Amino acid sequence: SIMRKRKTTDSSTDLSEGRENLRLKREVGLISGVSLIAGTMVGSGIFMSPEWVLYHMGSPASSLLIWASCGLLAMFGALSYAELGTIIKESGGEYIYILRIFGPLPAFLFAYTSVILVRPSSLAAVCLSFAEYAVAPFYPGCSSPQMVVKCTAAACILLLTIINCLNVKLVTSVMNVFTAAKLLALLVIAVGGLVLLAKGHTQSLQNGFQNTTAGIAPIGVAFYQGLWSYDGWNNLNYVTEELKKPEVTLPRAVMIAIPLVTCLYLLVNVSYFAAMTPSELLSSGAVAVTWGDKVLGSWAWLISLFVVLSTFGSSNGTFFSGGRLCYSAAREGHMPDILSMAHVRCLTPSPALIFTSAMSLIMILSGSFTTIVNFFSFIAWFFYGMTILGLLYLKIKKPELPRSYKVPIIIPLIVLVAAVYLVLAPIIDQPEIEFLYLFLFALSGIIFYFPLVRFKYHPRFLQRITLHLQLLLEVAPTAKNIN
Repeated sequence: SIMRKRKTTDSSTDLSEGRENLRLKREVGLISGVSLIAGTMVGSGIFMSPEWVLYHMGSPASSLLIWASCGLLAMFGALSYAELGTIIKESGGEYIYILRIFGPLPAFLFAYTSVILVRPSSLAAVCLSFAEYAVAPFYPGCSSPQMVVKCTAAACILLLTIINCLNVKLVTSVMNVFTAAKLLALLVIAVGGLVLLAKGHTQSLQNGFQNTTAGIAPIGVAFYQGLWSYDGWNNLNYVTEELKKPEVTLPRAVMIAIPLVTCLYLLVNVSYFAAMTPSELLSSGAVAVTWGDKVLGSWAWLISLFVVLSTFGSSNGTFFSGGRLCYSAAREGHMPDILSMAHVRCLTPSPALIFTSAMSLIMILSGSFTTIVNFFSFIAWFFYGMTILGLLYLKIKKPELPRSYKVPIIIPLIVLVAAVYLVLAPIIDQPEIEFLYLFLFALSGIIFYFPLVRFKYHPRFLQRITLHLQLLLEVAPTAKNIN
């Protein structure tokens, strides 16, 4: 059944007391929704990924096609998710959709993989990018010490934890400010490129398809790098219960944010090619910084500042939505009960946010994330494809379900085909052992699913720990906010 519900048997009235009255507030409006999508999408990717897209595609024109195709694919995926969000009006994104359509086991495996590995790794990677740029001015002419970078990234995560635990309005205000700053940064680069083109700097775009790489795997990996910069297109579906008028806000925010970001990304890439030759772009460690040195001269430091602001804002959006995934999974009984609770005064899911923070700190301390983009994209698009398959099932088998927004069926079909391609292409053409490790890690969740979820084995000492944590953190169970 589409609306499968958790069969709960609360073991303590202390854990259920107040459930009917405590809810997360609907604080996210259209502007904040656009900021959450755009603010999470625009992170370090557009300042770092263009050289890797060019490396795999071989030519400027084919690189621009990849960037445009990534934007179109993100738009199609977000529109498909918008329809799902008007059918299943609960927070949790892919997790809640997989749960309601396919049942608890696949939903648990998604939550297990995402909460423990994918989301914390992604957040840690963005915070490490933030730290690299933030400390670079203090170490001119040499690389920054890794311990300093990791400590700065850890401080960033702790600051985000405090902000997100205090107040949702504070979080959305921070998002709005930083989104405006990063869009201004992209606009500066885009306008600079248009000025260069007007002055005749078009040599890189002449014979634009020369040296284009042909092959299944290079195109797939180029898509991974491009889609990393678009990651966040689905973030609004993680906070559906906190949206004002979600049936209106969700599709409108998608239709504003993603085309805006796509246009800016294309203009920024054109600007890079106007300022640099393909060989210069490929040899650049940080494309945006090289662009700043060539175009802005003594004002080049502005680009580093913009990247710091951009990565911090993106980290905030990733943290905000990632905490809601953990919270939703716990509320359905797929994570410890304490993670399903909210602070009694701040009305934020603080235990879930603290847990996400702790996992991200472990990821930061454990090492670097040079290959995270490809592996994150592999596992993410596997579950994106499963979610889109669920939407197609609902459109064909459950057309009577009420929905305020409908997407043409051809759009989710295109996204599903793209998801299958993105998952299979790198494995078929250039298999790597890390993909097998990811797959085995996801399947290892079955070991925990049957005793803890299916047969509800809850040791007494865990119940006592939950009660003490509830008192310490001043949190209580919440009711769903789906009316």
